Amino acid sequence: MKFLRFISRILVGMVFVFSGFVKGVDPIGSSYKFHDYFSAFGMDFMQGLALPLAIVMCTAEFLIGAALVLGIRMKVASWGLLLFMVFFTILTFILAVFNPVSDCGCFGDAVKLSNWGTFLKNIMLMVFTLIIFFSREKYEPSFSPIAEWITVIAVIAGFSAIIDQSLRHLPMMDFRPYKVGTDIVKSMEFPPHAPRDSFDTHLFYKKNGVVKEFTMANYPWQDSTWKWVETKVVRVKAGYKPPVHDFSIKTIDDRDITDSVLHDPGFSFLLISPDIRKANRSAFARANAIAHYCASGKARFYALTASSQSEIDSLRRQFDLIYEFYHTDETTLKTINRSNPGLVLIRDGVVLGQWHYNDFPTPEKMGGNLEAFAMGQEASKAVHRLTGMLILGLFLGMAVFQIFRMYVKSGKSSATK
Repeated sequence: MKFLRFISRILVGMVFVFSGFVKGVDPIGSSYKFHDYFSAFGMDFMQGLALPLAIVMCTAEFLIGAALVLGIRMKVASWGLLLFMVFFTILTFILAVFNPVSDCGCFGDAVKLSNWGTFLKNIMLMVFTLIIFFSREKYEPSFSPIAEWITVIAVIAGFSAIIDQSLRHLPMMDFRPYKVGTDIVKSMEFPPHAPRDSFDTHLFYKKNGVVKEFTMANYPWQDSTWKWVETKVVRVKAGYKPPVHDFSIKTIDDRDITDSVLHDPGFSFLLISPDIRKANRSAFARANAIAHYCASGKARFYALTASSQSEIDSLRRQFDLIYEFYHTDETTLKTINRSNPGLVLIRDGVVLGQWHYNDFPTPEKMGGNLEAFAMGQEASKAVHRLTGMLILGLFLGMAVFQIFRMYVKSGKSSATK
């Protein structure tokens, strides 16, 4: 039983550490999922709380997981774990039954699970959660009370620094389908043998005041006494969905220029702004310098937004912008770059660089070789990714160490008997 308690603590702890971490490195993405939840459940009045709630949730998740892995403050951690699991098990059951949101976002963009898959995952974790909770008095403290509290404070401070880094710049670790190195064109392709969506067609006809439902196989097409009422097409099975979908760029007059942009062998900067009203407006003025740099023939410059033309015109007048705006789906833009506005460098459809508006490059830094500049930028960002990997590796190492320590203890106990 002692070994089962130990394995339950380590297993659930590592799941919570991973889940909290992948959401903490992308708090903006987590807030978008809260937006989806609030819209699905008719709670639009809470949209302004999406980001704070996302930060609180991923921090609580990471902290509970760290406490379980390290074996500290187990009574408090057990209560937090139980409340967390009960709430989200109920929520994921509702999502699985009614499907108001297609992906719960429990592992951010790192791991995608169906709603039923997420619910079953929570059921399995609930078994281990109950073992931890009802055995909470039997866990022996790993450290002194003072050392435990110091550790808790250190975990909160370190994780807060990760969130702050991701908010003021871009996600430390990028799991999105538009990360640097992505070939957008290839990511949009549909494999020849991949399964397609399956649909059922329901036809409704009326006769003598009675409406009856038919299928394509038995509808009364030869009987003119039946009058068609409506047709409903229902998806019965989801097929393969490419990592990149619904990506398009259109001009003001609704002309599609997606192919010309993605197949351009030269460099292209994409200024990304899902909603101009919520953007850092001064960043548009700073982007003017990049547009001037591009105008000299070094690259092309496109500003992509889902905002209305009146909002675009107002912004251009305010900052005397020289670049043109194009229309792209808002959800797509939110996925491409977490900054508003953000900047993306592509060539021949391949993403070479991404920047938050706090890090927009200047023409002086870019110089004449954009590819070398982008590679240098990615090299510096690799340090942040390495830091993230080290943090996850630290907790994994601690878990392995605790398993080894327990194994040694059990061996000594057996030898003394």
